[in-house]
Amino acid sequence: MEDVDATLSKLKASRYLDDRRFAESFAAARLENQRIGKIRVIQDLRRRRVAPALAEASVHKAYAGVDEAKLIEEFIRRKYRGTGREGLFENQKDLGSAYRRLCEPGSARARDPRAQALRRRSGTAGLV
Repeated sequence: MEDVDATLSKLKASRYLDDRRFAESFAAARLENQRIGKIRVIQDLRRRRVAPALAEASVHKAYAGVDEAKLIEEFIRRKYRGTGREGLFENQKDLGSAYRRLCEPGSARARDPRAQALRRRSGTAGLV
Protein backbone atom coordinates (compact mmCIF):
# COMPACT_ATOMS: atom_id res chain seq x y z
CA MET A 1 0.00 0.00 0.00
CA GLU A 2 2.93 2.32 0.64
CA ASP A 3 4.07 1.85 -2.96
CA VAL A 4 0.69 3.00 -4.24
CA ASP A 5 0.69 6.07 -2.00
CA ALA A 6 4.24 6.94 -3.01
CA THR A 7 3.42 6.55 -6.70
CA LEU A 8 0.29 8.70 -6.37
CA SER A 9 2.29 11.36 -4.52
CA LYS A 10 4.89 11.43 -7.29
CA LEU A 11 2.21 11.69 -9.96
CA LYS A 12 0.51 14.55 -8.12
CA ALA A 13 3.81 16.34 -7.60
CA SER A 14 4.53 16.02 -11.34
CA ARG A 15 1.00 17.37 -12.02
CA TYR A 16 -0.04 14.24 -13.90
CA LEU A 17 -3.07 13.87 -11.63
CA ASP A 18 -4.33 17.45 -11.88
CA ASP A 19 -8.03 17.49 -12.82
CA ARG A 20 -8.11 21.25 -13.36
CA ARG A 21 -5.16 21.16 -15.75
CA PHE A 22 -6.65 18.19 -17.59
CA ALA A 23 -10.09 19.80 -17.90
CA GLU A 24 -8.69 23.10 -19.16
CA SER A 25 -6.41 21.51 -21.74
CA PHE A 26 -9.16 19.07 -22.83
CA ALA A 27 -11.66 21.91 -23.35
CA ALA A 28 -9.13 24.06 -25.21
CA ALA A 29 -8.16 21.15 -27.46
CA ARG A 30 -11.77 20.27 -28.29
CA LEU A 31 -12.45 23.88 -29.21
CA GLU A 32 -9.31 24.35 -31.27
CA ASN A 33 -9.23 20.98 -33.05
CA GLN A 34 -12.83 19.86 -33.33
CA ARG A 35 -14.80 23.09 -32.92
CA ILE A 36 -17.26 21.38 -30.58
CA GLY A 37 -19.76 23.37 -28.49
CA LYS A 38 -19.70 23.91 -24.73
CA ILE A 39 -22.49 21.50 -23.83
CA ARG A 40 -20.80 18.62 -25.60
CA VAL A 41 -17.40 19.32 -24.00
CA ILE A 42 -18.94 19.52 -20.52
CA GLN A 43 -20.66 16.17 -21.13
CA ASP A 44 -17.39 14.63 -22.31
CA LEU A 45 -15.53 15.87 -19.24
CA ARG A 46 -18.23 14.55 -16.92
CA ARG A 47 -18.01 11.16 -18.66
CA ARG A 48 -14.33 11.23 -17.79
CA ARG A 49 -15.32 11.73 -14.14
CA VAL A 50 -14.28 15.35 -13.83
CA ALA A 51 -16.29 17.12 -11.12
CA PRO A 52 -19.29 18.93 -12.66
CA ALA A 53 -18.36 22.35 -11.23
CA LEU A 54 -14.76 22.00 -12.42
CA ALA A 55 -15.89 20.83 -15.87
CA GLU A 56 -18.20 23.82 -16.29
CA ALA A 57 -15.63 26.32 -15.00
CA SER A 58 -12.92 24.95 -17.30
CA VAL A 59 -15.17 24.97 -20.35
CA HIS A 60 -16.44 28.49 -19.68
CA LYS A 61 -12.83 29.66 -19.33
CA ALA A 62 -11.80 28.00 -22.61
CA TYR A 63 -14.88 29.29 -24.46
CA ALA A 64 -14.74 32.87 -23.18
CA GLY A 65 -15.40 35.16 -26.12
CA VAL A 66 -16.35 32.31 -28.47
CA ASP A 67 -19.56 32.74 -30.46
CA GLU A 68 -21.20 29.32 -30.14
CA ALA A 69 -23.76 30.12 -32.81
CA LYS A 70 -20.87 30.67 -35.23
CA LEU A 71 -19.40 27.27 -34.27
CA ILE A 72 -22.74 25.64 -35.05
CA GLU A 73 -23.04 27.39 -38.40
CA GLU A 74 -19.51 26.19 -39.26
CA PHE A 75 -20.52 22.64 -38.32
CA ILE A 76 -23.63 22.78 -40.50
CA ARG A 77 -21.65 24.12 -43.47
CA ARG A 78 -18.97 21.46 -42.99
CA LYS A 79 -21.37 18.52 -42.61
CA TYR A 80 -23.79 19.55 -45.37
CA ARG A 81 -21.37 21.14 -47.85
CA GLY A 82 -22.34 18.72 -50.65
CA THR A 83 -26.05 19.31 -50.13
CA GLY A 84 -27.89 22.09 -51.91
CA ARG A 85 -29.28 24.78 -49.66
CA GLU A 86 -32.70 24.65 -51.30
CA GLY A 87 -34.91 22.27 -49.38
CA LEU A 88 -32.31 21.56 -46.70
CA PHE A 89 -34.08 20.78 -43.40
CA GLU A 90 -37.56 21.35 -44.81
CA ASN A 91 -38.99 18.07 -43.60
CA GLN A 92 -39.02 16.79 -40.05
CA LYS A 93 -36.90 13.73 -40.81
CA ASP A 94 -33.96 15.75 -42.16
CA LEU A 95 -34.24 18.33 -39.41
CA GLY A 96 -34.33 15.66 -36.70
CA SER A 97 -31.32 13.95 -38.21
CA ALA A 98 -29.36 17.19 -38.28
CA TYR A 99 -30.30 17.97 -34.69
CA ARG A 100 -29.14 14.54 -33.51
CA ARG A 101 -25.83 15.11 -35.26
CA LEU A 102 -25.43 18.38 -33.39
CA CYS A 103 -26.08 17.05 -29.92
CA GLU A 104 -26.05 13.96 -27.78
CA PRO A 105 -29.20 12.49 -26.25
CA GLY A 106 -30.50 14.35 -23.24
CA SER A 107 -28.79 17.68 -23.91
CA ALA A 108 -31.67 19.40 -25.73
CA ARG A 109 -32.84 22.61 -24.08
CA ALA A 110 -35.50 25.13 -25.00
CA ARG A 111 -32.92 27.86 -25.70
CA ASP A 112 -30.36 25.48 -27.13
CA PRO A 113 -28.18 27.29 -29.70
CA ARG A 114 -28.05 24.12 -31.83
CA ALA A 115 -31.81 24.08 -32.20
CA GLN A 116 -31.87 27.82 -32.87
CA ALA A 117 -29.37 27.41 -35.71
CA LEU A 118 -31.50 24.72 -37.32
CA ARG A 119 -34.68 26.77 -36.85
CA ARG A 120 -33.08 29.67 -38.74
CA ARG A 121 -32.21 27.37 -41.65
CA SER A 122 -35.50 25.48 -41.80
CA GLY A 123 -38.66 26.89 -43.27
CA THR A 124 -40.77 25.78 -40.33
CA ALA A 125 -39.76 26.80 -36.83
CA GLY A 126 -42.02 24.25 -35.15
CA LEU A 127 -40.10 21.19 -36.33
CA VAL A 128 -37.25 21.54 -33.82
